[in-house]
Amino acid sequence: MWLFTKYGFFSVVCARMGIGSKGMPVDPDRMMVRARLAEHLEALKKRFPDELGDAEVIVTKDTDYACRLFVAKPNWVRVAAALAEETDYDNFKKAAEASLGTDGKDYLHSLHEVWEVMYRLQKNSPNR
Repeated sequence: MWLFTKYGFFSVVCARMGIGSKGMPVDPDRMMVRARLAEHLEALKKRFPDELGDAEVIVTKDTDYACRLFVAKPNWVRVAAALAEETDYDNFKKAAEASLGTDGKDYLHSLHEVWEVMYRLQKNSPNR
């Protein structure tokens, strides 16, 4: 799943067995939380220290998502539920801007671009 939050953007999938190498079978009990920026994972770890505090942020150069961490599925389920519970805003992009401030300028710009792409999808839909 893709998850855009006020802490950053994440792609969350089941991890593969072992160190997650290609070709290994999927481990349905372990999640790989991937990000484009390490600071997004660090912000998530800071917000959820009990669930993610021990997870190492791994940075690689040869993968689609340069940054990742591995976590037990029950821990991720608690994080995802808490993210839903703490939603207290009526405008996501404004909440992200308030949360990240000037440090999140590039992320905020990217959010606006994603919004535009998805708006075009809706606008071009035969249902419109």
